[in-house]
Amino acid sequence: MNWTDHHSEAEMYAQRAELAALEGRHELVRDLYRHAAEQETLALEQLDGTKSRTIGITAVSAASLWFKSGDMRQAERIACHSLSRDEIPPFATDQLQALLHSIWNERALQRSEVEFTKGEVLVRVAGGTVVHGGAPLDLVHLKVDQVRGLVYRTIEMLLNLPVRRRGAPSADIQEQFRPWLLQAPAGSYQFAVRVQRPAQIELFAKAGPNVEEITQRALDIVNASALESTDPLEGLVDAPDYIDVFLRLVRDLAPTGRSFKTLEMRSAIGLERSPVVLTQDSREVINSSLRSRKEVKQEPAAIDEHQICGVLRALHLDADWLEVARSKPPFDHVKIYKTGDVIDDIVGPLVNHAVLVDVATEDDGRLIFRDIQLDE
Repeated sequence: MNWTDHHSEAEMYAQRAELAALEGRHELVRDLYRHAAEQETLALEQLDGTKSRTIGITAVSAASLWFKSGDMRQAERIACHSLSRDEIPPFATDQLQALLHSIWNERALQRSEVEFTKGEVLVRVAGGTVVHGGAPLDLVHLKVDQVRGLVYRTIEMLLNLPVRRRGAPSADIQEQFRPWLLQAPAGSYQFAVRVQRPAQIELFAKAGPNVEEITQRALDIVNASALESTDPLEGLVDAPDYIDVFLRLVRDLAPTGRSFKTLEMRSAIGLERSPVVLTQDSREVINSSLRSRKEVKQEPAAIDEHQICGVLRALHLDADWLEVARSKPPFDHVKIYKTGDVIDDIVGPLVNHAVLVDVATEDDGRLIFRDIQLDE
């Protein structure tokens, strides 16, 4: 058998493993991934040094498949051996180094006896004020907070819960599904996120095997939210209210182009897949989607719709208002009312940050809330 034969066999077993995962047949999943890894390793051995790109792709695939099978020793062996080869191209070097870091994280977590759902997401910010291995603390804190909000919203959606408008996730969800922040490989600043597996999984039986797919579903939602058409997002998210929430969460993750230039998210083990990349243009695409959805809802027009630039200084969502210190003349503090559509974990992380607030003016002169987004 040649490279093509072994690679095709590996793809076939990997596809069967993905189907078994959807059915919740976890033991079968590991066996199928092991067969896939064995075939991809044989495919890698068939390549000579003249096919650099194919060697890189196959090496990443083989190491990832061993990781998915649960055989960390073999995954590490393939990754280390491949990194020692002169033919490995730069893109594969980066991916194999990231995978090695995930392997070491996995071993450390196994020793801790804490169980996690499948998948680990790498979040990377680059450009602007971000340097190799470092970023401003307030930027990192904000992005971690926003990713946590995205994870919890994905969990609530998978559990078929109604959209939470106020307050934090329920105590049960916070206790059972705890997001963890893990060290990531050095690079333009990045961090890794995993979700702790519920100790009392029977409490969430109605979610079925979806509980194991939290991080991958969150990635899929981010990718679909940044597309020009909302059809793919609607295919992932049944409830219209959740669609609006996810669009706003992903918009806030995207850069404005000032503090940093790109935000990249990818699976730490699905390295053969392209990463999801958010840019300043992504914000414009998502804003267009939100405007289109607003028009479909046929919300009544108001007089003097405009935008306020400033710093979000205070909010009281139960009392239905928020306060912004304007960064342009007259540099005063203004209250904005009727914040009914704004959601805690979207607006909460924006306090003391520069924001853009879309407002309308009522007949009595009060400013009425329409939308809010980061302006940094």
